[in-house]
Amino acid sequence: MRRPAFMIPVVIAALAQWPAMAGSAPAGSDDPEQVARGNRIYADSCASCHGAQLEGQGDWRSPNPDGTYPAPPHDADGHTWHHPDSLLFRYTKLGGREAFKDVPGVKSAMPGFADALSDQDIWDVLAFIKSHWPERAREYQRAATENDN
Repeated sequence: MRRPAFMIPVVIAALAQWPAMAGSAPAGSDDPEQVARGNRIYADSCASCHGAQLEGQGDWRSPNPDGTYPAPPHDADGHTWHHPDSLLFRYTKLGGREAFKDVPGVKSAMPGFADALSDQDIWDVLAFIKSHWPERAREYQRAATENDN
């Protein structure tokens, strides 16, 4: 069963209400050292679900029997670039279960990485992911981040 499209703004609005995470540094896809660190962390912590090439799991738009969704791609084919940095950071740090606990009808299997990755590690991974997006997607995401502040 697919989630209704109207739920997407509800989920985004719910996540946007959270306070900013302390000690956060922006994820810049133009910093080669940050991207290289993010590449190593992504390979160790993210690739098993989201794919070595950021391709995600098969049929990621269709729910699993438990109502969660397969891991989406983080390349330009996915929807990661639609979201501001603050949402991407919080979702990665806290995980989907915690992120959506107050949003009825939304279930996520995404684990939180607060215990495994530092804030800077998360920003480095996001920089690595962004480095694979075409410029148009980067511009869209940059504007979403700026409008979120």
